[in-house]
Amino acid sequence: MARKSLSNVDTAWLRMEDPTNLMMITGVIVFGTPMDFERLKATIEVGLLRFDRFRQRVVLPPLPGGRPYWEDDPDFDLSYHLQRASLPPPGDQGVLQELASFLASMQLDFSRPLWQFHLVEEYGDGCALICRLHHCIGDGLALVHVLLSLTETEPDTAWPIGEPEAPRRRRRRPVGRLCRPATSVLRTTGQVTRSLIREGCGTVANPSRLLDAARIGARGTKSLARLLLLLPDARTAYKGPLDVPKRVAWSAPIPLQDVKAAGKELGGTLNDLLLAATSGALRRYLEGRGDPVDGLNFRAVVPVNLRKPGTEHELGNKFGLVFLSLPVGIADPIERLGELKRRMDALKDSLEAPVAFGILNTIGMAPEVIQDVVVSIFGLKGTAVMTNVIGPKELIYLAGAPLESLMFWVPQSGHLGMGVSIMSYNSQVQLGVMTDAGLVPDPEAIVAGFEAEFRELLEMADEARRTQRAEGTPGLEDVIGQLGETLAALDAVLEDQDREREASPSVAPERCQALTKAGQPCKNRPLSGSRYCRVHQEA
Repeated sequence: MARKSLSNVDTAWLRMEDPTNLMMITGVIVFGTPMDFERLKATIEVGLLRFDRFRQRVVLPPLPGGRPYWEDDPDFDLSYHLQRASLPPPGDQGVLQELASFLASMQLDFSRPLWQFHLVEEYGDGCALICRLHHCIGDGLALVHVLLSLTETEPDTAWPIGEPEAPRRRRRRPVGRLCRPATSVLRTTGQVTRSLIREGCGTVANPSRLLDAARIGARGTKSLARLLLLLPDARTAYKGPLDVPKRVAWSAPIPLQDVKAAGKELGGTLNDLLLAATSGALRRYLEGRGDPVDGLNFRAVVPVNLRKPGTEHELGNKFGLVFLSLPVGIADPIERLGELKRRMDALKDSLEAPVAFGILNTIGMAPEVIQDVVVSIFGLKGTAVMTNVIGPKELIYLAGAPLESLMFWVPQSGHLGMGVSIMSYNSQVQLGVMTDAGLVPDPEAIVAGFEAEFRELLEMADEARRTQRAEGTPGLEDVIGQLGETLAALDAVLEDQDREREASPSVAPERCQALTKAGQPCKNRPLSGSRYCRVHQEA
């Protein structure tokens, strides 16, 4: 196969690799039953290796200014990329988190294709799969989509057989509505990005578009200025020099319907509620250390998908970034939720994401010393990377094993020390936290704070519902209940009328004969208490 250069953005992510800040996406997938290793191997051979990138390695240019490129690995060995692992006793979630933390701290071998899977056998009643993939292969949306394209909706699907096939544009897999990032609500971003492309090609042929293009350009310039003029983020326990070891932890699954119900009751979206609980958890952790938190705000760097619909399967990086200020300093959960929603709404029409994508594209062409300066500036302006991925809504299977939960973390670029991931799947949602061990050695404490914050928000939603009922202000459930009672009462009235009509004798023809045409006696039933039917009574 001919060599193919990395794109500018992919080159930027490759250059950001550092032993203390690996540009690697890490995932932990838990299954409810044991998995046949040979069947998993066959699934990867036929499904994953049909994508060239998983058989290719990156070759760095011999001279400064050259472009790195992809080439087939002449010594490709699947047994290196797919390995078996086991857990020491007691083999519980804590031990699995230890193994995932160890692997998340280990750099991939750059002489080989930049990915590796570890099948952890005998975890609970099933097993787990720890995945590591370099960001230069693709962004989180593309890589999670590729991995989930290996799954099926039925457990008894036949083993894959045959040579790896060329990737198709669309596969009928349970990933059609996959992966809307947390800021999918920034609906204008993708539209404006595509407008910028279209306007760049069409203004010469149609000068009337120049004004619209100028408006878009002005907004883009404003967004760029805002990004560059952001003050450095507040110095907290979450920021500082990084070490090599990383730590990961994740929450227990939370029913998605509980999150939605609480969000509706408290006046926020599902995403608002989860981010508010996460902000509260970060506040609790700092309070536990005795650090000041009143009035504290710091920023989460949030990836925003810039892909066109239907291109989720295409590898490479096609996303921008926005900086969301988290109201960590607000103690009251309801007030914090309201302020977070206001800030999210203010970003809806922002052009920060495409502007950030343009910056990444530019620094991928610039000398590495310039890239390091720009990346450091971005790192100063944020504290954590925060993602929200929506997975399949139904139960899926990989190599015949039911997938119980999945969690992924994207790299903390810009030498940030924390990554927070919110992942929903099969009507459940989980929070995952990855931290630098030198800054936050116990991310499980943040996870515990998130669970406590969410319980508190649920209690507040229940209290608000009870208050509405006590004050006579019906909530949504009350309105539905009242409507049901009204319909039931109406049905009862109609049934009584039907029984009354059936019990009444037919009207004798002579009673209505005078009011009908000759020779056409009335055959209607009488009205209750009348000699005539409704038609002739009115006549």
